[in-house]
Amino acid sequence: MPELPEVETIKEALSRGIGRARIDDVVVRQGSLRQKVPDDLAAQICGALIHQYRRIAKYIIIDLNNSKSLVWHMGMSGKIKLSDKPPEKPEKNDHIIIATSNGVITYNDPRRFGLLICLPTIELSQHPLFAHIGIDPFDGGLTPQYLFDKLQTKKKTSVKQALLDQSLVAGIGNIYASEILYRARILPQRSSYSISFKECRALSEAICQVLQEAIRAGGSTLRDYQKPDGSFGYFQHQHCVYNKTGQACPDCICNAAKTGGIKKIILGGRSTFYCERIQK
Repeated sequence: MPELPEVETIKEALSRGIGRARIDDVVVRQGSLRQKVPDDLAAQICGALIHQYRRIAKYIIIDLNNSKSLVWHMGMSGKIKLSDKPPEKPEKNDHIIIATSNGVITYNDPRRFGLLICLPTIELSQHPLFAHIGIDPFDGGLTPQYLFDKLQTKKKTSVKQALLDQSLVAGIGNIYASEILYRARILPQRSSYSISFKECRALSEAICQVLQEAIRAGGSTLRDYQKPDGSFGYFQHQHCVYNKTGQACPDCICNAAKTGGIKKIILGGRSTFYCERIQK
């Protein structure tokens, strides 16, 4: 599933490639996604001008000048393709095609776990999708004190699972949680309650650093993710621990053949990776 860096990359590509265009036509070839695409989607948005592009957690928000907003989630395998004109022969999983005055947006999603709905802009914050979303990692409010206070309330939850809780910090997924905890030198299986204020300072810094670096690299391509121009992100080449079981981490001087290198465990049903020598 695309995480914050991948969603931010897609949002920026839309902003650069389509910009404040007029929506001219909408073709819904398959509307049965995670939530059904509105039957009147075309009627709601055709003729409207795109006002701005935003990201809330892992959702792309496209605000229109008719007081409506498109809410887009990529799901497990969704991707957006940009082109100058509608495809002559749409691919099998091209479910939604939006023609604008400045190009065409095609949504492709083999697993159909994505989502595209239209809401009154004023109602976004109260919608169930966003009502319980936590602070954004790039919000100035993500302070060591904020993290410390929140983690203290999650006594029985591992710090790795806490980072995946979207009501705590929005947008962090499984890949970046492992990388963030490695950067902060914190073992993922530790109780959230055990994380000190000093460690929360390192954790808040690591969250911003890792996500910013991933955005600059265009995100991580492991399976389905592609940028809208069809190219791949390359932050996966900078991963320190994720999916590197048995290897030596970049900052370790141990002999991985003797120590076993990076470890893999399952926390909350998710694969988790760490170095037991430098994470404490």
